[in-house]
Amino acid sequence: MSDEHERPAHVIDYPGETGDMAERPTDEMRDYTGRGLLSGRKALITGGDSGIGRAVAVAFAKEGADIAVAYLEEHEDAEHTAELVRREGRTCHLIPGDLADARHCRAVVAETVEQLGGLDVLVNNVGTQQPVDDLAELDEAQWRHTFAVNIDSFFHVTKAALDHLTPGGSVINTASVNGLRGNASLIDYSATKGAVIALTYSLAQALRDRRIRVNCVAPGPVWTPLIPATMDEEKVADFGQQAPFGRAAQPDEIAPSYVFFASDRMSSYYSGEVLAPLGGETMPG
Repeated sequence: MSDEHERPAHVIDYPGETGDMAERPTDEMRDYTGRGLLSGRKALITGGDSGIGRAVAVAFAKEGADIAVAYLEEHEDAEHTAELVRREGRTCHLIPGDLADARHCRAVVAETVEQLGGLDVLVNNVGTQQPVDDLAELDEAQWRHTFAVNIDSFFHVTKAALDHLTPGGSVINTASVNGLRGNASLIDYSATKGAVIALTYSLAQALRDRRIRVNCVAPGPVWTPLIPATMDEEKVADFGQQAPFGRAAQPDEIAPSYVFFASDRMSSYYSGEVLAPLGGETMPG
């Protein structure tokens, strides 16, 4: 790894706060200029407190959308995201709680609709991971929790949103390159991300007559608080080196993909698509 891309080998407590990171991500969309692509729209972003979710929230706000952010317990990060959204003159409503709980998933949607006055765009972005060195280390509790957060919440939130998403609405799911090719140390995580891709394909067909488009963003390595909160110092230091670009993406580089899928003007003929920003890697299919 070149010196340019080396980062301090520093791990933080799970679930990870941006302020604890030795190297903070670029996730505030400071150089992004909106064009009114989402003017008047109302969006719910799960896992929107930091990382990709934060960058998406700010980009959506710059495009004219009001935002609800669902997150676990990272209150400082969530408040900062809300501040960034409000600087753009848009509403940001924060909803803490565990999206592994189906009842909370439904409550999040209800609260979003009540606070924003409707729902046009849903971004299922919440996720968790916990690497293991061997399959024998992966116990049932971790397996079930990973599925509850990474795929069950997508189902529960989307189903609850059906009665509120307007015709012409958009659902955008966050998957991962690991859902396309697997990962020996992220077995449960990769399985859920593969499920997210299959869910995207299925929902795109199932919701076509409702005029709701369903698409997916499946990034390669992205530098977010989840990385130093779940990986050891060696993996943190080398994170993203395997990409052809020789580095991980910053969240600001991924968020425009979500704007593209959220905007009817940009992607009205797209549904059931997987957009994979992989830093120069090419994959079959």
